Amino acid sequence: MKIAVQKFGGTSLTTTELRSRVSSIVSSTISSGRKVVVVVSAIGRENDPYATDTFIKLVKETNPEPLDREMDMIMSCGEIISGVLLANHLSNTGIKTRFLTGEQAGVVTDGNFGNAHVLYVNPGNIMDCLENDITPVVAGFQGISENGELTTLGRGGSDTTASALGVALNAEIIDIFTDVEGIMTADPRIVTNARLLDAISYNEICQLAREGARVVHPRAIEIAMQGNVPLRVRSTRLNSTGTLISNQLYDNGNQRMIKDQLITGITYTSNLTQIKIEDSNNNGTQLELNVFQSLADAGISVDFINVQLDRIVFTIQGEQADRAWKALKGINIEPIMEMNCAKVAVVGAAMTGIPGVMASVVAAMNAQEINILQSGDSYTNIWCLVKEKDLGKAVNALHDKFELGN
Repeated sequence: MKIAVQKFGGTSLTTTELRSRVSSIVSSTISSGRKVVVVVSAIGRENDPYATDTFIKLVKETNPEPLDREMDMIMSCGEIISGVLLANHLSNTGIKTRFLTGEQAGVVTDGNFGNAHVLYVNPGNIMDCLENDITPVVAGFQGISENGELTTLGRGGSDTTASALGVALNAEIIDIFTDVEGIMTADPRIVTNARLLDAISYNEICQLAREGARVVHPRAIEIAMQGNVPLRVRSTRLNSTGTLISNQLYDNGNQRMIKDQLITGITYTSNLTQIKIEDSNNNGTQLELNVFQSLADAGISVDFINVQLDRIVFTIQGEQADRAWKALKGINIEPIMEMNCAKVAVVGAAMTGIPGVMASVVAAMNAQEINILQSGDSYTNIWCLVKEKDLGKAVNALHDKFELGN
């Protein structure tokens, strides 16, 4: 049985016209000889009546620190509404369909309210549908814990649902339909000549996603990679093949390796605060322990960490700056805080072992008179911290330097 999992984001379901477009995509896929499993997100975005953020806001107006269990229950409603609506739309166009909640679809989680991880999938109900030529429409973003509690999968959780089902069903392809054409070499809102990528490796898209690109959730990519199921990002509105995420390209049934290119794309994370702590008294490991333990106790996540003999440097989200200040002052540490920063990342699987990549990054920044506040690297990326006012210049400079444009 050939199976395609097709996930449709909330912006793909907001109007009757768009739902008709979704029905056409599903119908065309069925006509091609594949069984289709549809996964849906909640309709719309913040302030739309059935969006997840709208439900969150509603509860927080009553209780600013809402109960985790009950919050998951209301947050799951958006996907149920959109799933029931789409199932009825598909039925009205002649497609036999059945709506399934995350629990009914067999998605079992670790029970962590608000950010649960999928433990396994029992796809029995879905297979029953497919074997009887019924197209299941599954509520994304939700599952059931082993002790029977409804849980949600965190931001981007519908992508995670689609990947988990795709792997469990041994699908041929997982399609993520959204409001963009695919994955670009950079944010097209910043770089006017950003180019659509025909294909990208699992590792590269994971790095892009973790460094700020928001097209696909990293957890969804990792699940698809573990199951070796190709994942494709496509536009609901355009007849485009989008971007294939895989270790290989599939072309008319033949396989060929993804093109080996030095740099795949440029991405960024904004609204960061850099914190420096000077160790003039040479307190060493005890200072490091005190600093990171106090931040952990305050619920503050740290990133971009450099620990040296006489200095500790790291970044946090900008909105956590006040809490971090209070936590560090509480252990008699006077931090140096650089507000309004952004991290720019150069990502490419082929950069490993290639000399001169960092030199090119520095040259691009110097040409635009952009100060690098901090830098770091891994096998597949190099990232630089800059002032947020220089973000646009930095992304464009790096995009041009590595000749990623059209």
